[in-house]
Amino acid sequence: MDQKPIYLDYNASTPIDPEAAEAMLPYLYGHFGNPSSDHAYGTEARQAVIQARSRVAALLGCRAEEIVFTSGGSESNNTVIHGVARQLRDRGRHIITSAIEHPAIREPLVVLTQEGYRVTRLPVDARGRVDPDSLIAAIEPETILVTIMHANNEVGTIQPIEELAGIAKKHGVLFHTDAAQSVGKIPVDVDELGVDFLSVAGHKLYAPKGVGALFVRAGLDLPSLIHGASHEAGRRAGTENVLEIVGLGAACEIAARDLEDNMTHYKNMRDRLAEALSARIDDLRRNGDVDDALPNTLSVCFRGVEANTLLAEIGDRVAASAGAACHAGEVDVSAVLEAMAVPLDYAMGAVRFSVGRGTTPAEIDEAARIVGEAVRRLAPAGGVHDRSGDKGRDAPSVRLTQYTHGMGCACKLSPQDLERVLKTLPGPTDSNVLVDARTADDAAVYRLTGELAVVQSVDFFTPIVDDPFDFGAISAANSLSDLYAMGARPIFALNIAGFPTNRLPLEVLESILSGAADVAREAGVSIIGGHTIEDAEPKFGLAVTGLVHPERILTNAGARAGDVLVLTKPIGTGILATAAKKGLIDTKTTRNLVAVMRRLNKEAAEAALEIGAHAVTDVTGFGLLGHLREMAVASRLDAVIEAAAVPILDGARELAEFAPGGTLNNLKHASTFVDWDGEIAQMDRVLLSDAQTSGGLLIAVGHDRATPLLAALAERGVSEARMIGHFENPGAGRIRVFSSR
Repeated sequence: MDQKPIYLDYNASTPIDPEAAEAMLPYLYGHFGNPSSDHAYGTEARQAVIQARSRVAALLGCRAEEIVFTSGGSESNNTVIHGVARQLRDRGRHIITSAIEHPAIREPLVVLTQEGYRVTRLPVDARGRVDPDSLIAAIEPETILVTIMHANNEVGTIQPIEELAGIAKKHGVLFHTDAAQSVGKIPVDVDELGVDFLSVAGHKLYAPKGVGALFVRAGLDLPSLIHGASHEAGRRAGTENVLEIVGLGAACEIAARDLEDNMTHYKNMRDRLAEALSARIDDLRRNGDVDDALPNTLSVCFRGVEANTLLAEIGDRVAASAGAACHAGEVDVSAVLEAMAVPLDYAMGAVRFSVGRGTTPAEIDEAARIVGEAVRRLAPAGGVHDRSGDKGRDAPSVRLTQYTHGMGCACKLSPQDLERVLKTLPGPTDSNVLVDARTADDAAVYRLTGELAVVQSVDFFTPIVDDPFDFGAISAANSLSDLYAMGARPIFALNIAGFPTNRLPLEVLESILSGAADVAREAGVSIIGGHTIEDAEPKFGLAVTGLVHPERILTNAGARAGDVLVLTKPIGTGILATAAKKGLIDTKTTRNLVAVMRRLNKEAAEAALEIGAHAVTDVTGFGLLGHLREMAVASRLDAVIEAAAVPILDGARELAEFAPGGTLNNLKHASTFVDWDGEIAQMDRVLLSDAQTSGGLLIAVGHDRATPLLAALAERGVSEARMIGHFENPGAGRIRVFSSR
């Protein structure tokens, strides 16, 4: 990417202010002393911390000794919530919050509910504001804390904290506010607000990430969340992060100095964007309180448009955040918009734009143009795509993964949901149906004669790679794999395509089809037609028909106790494909990834048939463990996997933190049937659960045939096959994963 997208996500994070960075430099190199040390180096560092504390206090209108440095907003929030809960548990176990809090408030409260505390969540109105009367009604004799954010991170609404804190004080209840989004954007004075505790997050106000502050009103005491030495006057153990504390202090000084000018700039840019979008898009809905809100935050809804799809399309040109997010294959409306009762057809298209100090009018105008054009293309009633603006945008130049928010097999229905649906379906009554959904195989088999059966399968998914030709090729290889895994010979296929003609030129579809045809020719299969529908995002696959002898069918149900498990391709495609979409892997790694996914499983299947495999499945969207689980359940056996023996694609282990949602969903599901050895690292658990696209075959073969199978695979060019485990005695399909290291 030659030019970075226009950044309109300052509520997510801000760059370090150049002045703050300059102030930090001496502490990055020369001033490295421990503030607790008595010598000159320690004194130098201690003075820097003292100065920074005074600067933070000046911004908040409090005394320096009322400031505790932390690692950020989350730690500050947890310190208050858990500290008050522990300190006052004998007085009461009731806490009040709002329905629109950040997870850094919500999650600690969930933990407390598991320990017997009660939490009341106050509703908000359509603007996202808490009614003070609801707080009055909610306070009980056992109430020990009220925690309500100062300004909402999604819609920008500012809460009436002064009035709410006054109510709490009148009832003798402590009051905390999470001011991560408001500090540095609007005036924040702890005495005017009347709060007892206030949290600050450095990276929201042009300070570094990993540093924050907590205001604790004089006279109040909190148990330390982190225990150790008596740093921060005994309130927070751990040697002070001098470098970043200096940065936070400088950023607070800058924020106080330039607050009025910045507020004016923020408001001008926000309003300019709102007006520009309103002029381009009919039925635009603005969320939050228009008047009493953060000056930099604009939350809008594009009716009938999925926010993640919109952001995927404009992501290389405009950076913003969705109010409806895709997690593990599910699209969820944010808790904030739900609490505000935003209608679903609007809420699904909620996007937050947040401007910053560096935002320019030119960027606002260009962003409005880009967003407006994308919304018109994506809207259900949005007309035909205007290709006049697509100069040079032929198929090879399109980044196909930018047109979808779920990639490849990782976007499929979760295994637990699929299992639940399949259980409701009636079984077949025709005795000629030899294989159906009951064994969790990916193809169905119907007997035509005593020596001939027809096998059929269908598979399709969203783009897993950027190049349309490669996407078509990988989709075809993935679809054909279902038949190879059954021991069948494919004879013909039909295209199945969903295509957004209002977003992409038809040349892209032609390239997808060409890629599929190329792999089909390699497989000796003809694609003889198909079906295409208009869709919001590109999808492609094949319906494949093949033939097999009724007595030579390979299914999930044929494995035997003692069988060795052989995997024919390395895993990690889901992780690497997601990393590639984010621009995190090089060209060589991408080429290798594509080559692995488009490689047919034809030779591997032939070797399995030749050697006499007992059961075969292909490893795709449910990951290695998910598909092994299907085989184990169908065969009524337990299995063992040696994690270190499983082949992994180069680079996948290092990028495991970028696992797609489908992979994380697989990992969650695996917890119900996998027994992990204590030495198995989290990244290995993720890899073994990674949602594969066009993965290898998992073959169960007798122990005495395992080595001949590997030799037969190698003769056919399947050089990355490995023995990874075995089946044990009869069981319910549990899997034990151990490490040989």
